[in-house]
Amino acid sequence: MPSSNPRARHFPPPMSSTSLSPEGEEVAEEEQVVTPWEVSAKQGGKIDYGKLIDQFGCQRLDQSLIDRVQRLTNRHPHVFLRRGVFFAHRDFTDILDAYERGDKFYLYTGRGPSSEALHLGHLVPFMFTKYLQDAFKVPLVIQLTDDEKCMWKNLSVEESQRLARENAKDLIACGFDISRTFIFCDFDYVGGAFYKNMVRVAKCVTYNKVVGIFGFTGEDHIGKVSFPPVQAVPSFPSSFPHLFSGRENLRCLIPCAIDQDPYFRMTRDVAPRIGYSKPSLIESTFFPALQGETGKMSASDPNSAIYVTDTAKVIKNKINKYAFSGGQDTTEKQRKFGANLEVDIPIKYLEFFLDDDAELEQIRREYGAGHLLTGEVKRRVIEVLTELVERHRRARAAVTDEMVDAFMAVRPLPNMFS
Repeated sequence: MPSSNPRARHFPPPMSSTSLSPEGEEVAEEEQVVTPWEVSAKQGGKIDYGKLIDQFGCQRLDQSLIDRVQRLTNRHPHVFLRRGVFFAHRDFTDILDAYERGDKFYLYTGRGPSSEALHLGHLVPFMFTKYLQDAFKVPLVIQLTDDEKCMWKNLSVEESQRLARENAKDLIACGFDISRTFIFCDFDYVGGAFYKNMVRVAKCVTYNKVVGIFGFTGEDHIGKVSFPPVQAVPSFPSSFPHLFSGRENLRCLIPCAIDQDPYFRMTRDVAPRIGYSKPSLIESTFFPALQGETGKMSASDPNSAIYVTDTAKVIKNKINKYAFSGGQDTTEKQRKFGANLEVDIPIKYLEFFLDDDAELEQIRREYGAGHLLTGEVKRRVIEVLTELVERHRRARAAVTDEMVDAFMAVRPLPNMFS
């Protein structure tokens, strides 16, 4: 899925306000920017997700929906639901209504393969998607947009394809059920029914509209302008006749980070015009960089993130050296004033990956009150992340090329809904 294009001006435009300069003139203040290519908070602050909900026009994922998921699946809600990591949605209620009536749905998510190593933020949507697949017992399609990365990152076709297969190994290591999962690379799969749907979408979106949504300029090559339908049509079941033949009315649920919302606003606008249901979305916050919650992690700065290839030693060094702390700068002050949990990255990482709610609450309470020091909290984060990365490393080492071929084989899924 898309990455940075620094020239583009994207829709929705960044929210802004005005203030007075020392000379008394009005000066525009740039606020947060959240697009498929760029994520940045206002003046080094935090992303305001409430404003994003208002700006994008999606709905907040409230406790009643989380309780309903638990009731329908008879499973304890995933930690990402319990703690608001997935916080917004579009028509998720419709998916649950259909499921309660006995109608199934399918999941669609994706990955833009631009590097060999994934960081923990990349894993978040796939960890949650696995939970959804297991809880609802539904099929999943995973799109690897090797074509898009070839165009945006200036990679060769061959290198993009190689990275797609390497990334597929990391995704398979998340534990997806092969009897319900189809992984595909655009370079290999696009054609036939999939391409027909791309053309149907393309005919419904004017050049002016795609420029307004994605901010393409006269300097962007035409491949970029033509890409959005490629990411749109996996949300239509007829794009996968080998999976969903005779099930053209099947609904689709897309777990993704909220920066992907523009693609699917376009898709939802077009879908009824070409005879398909609008896809539903369930959208997440961004996994924060080690240096703080000002936006997404930067692939150009290896010290902004924990990678699944990092050793235990590297993880320990990164957390101790780079993880922004809300604790005080001396032990005496920490004991007296406690930590600012709202800006503390070790606490944020525990909120993502420490499953034990009681332990997390105890750490938050004692750290905020000054009974725990920053070093003690960081030690627990190091333990949690090291265990997670080591578990993923072992699972990935067991993924063979033959397994990748099996997940990517164009075949029916015999246990798709069982």
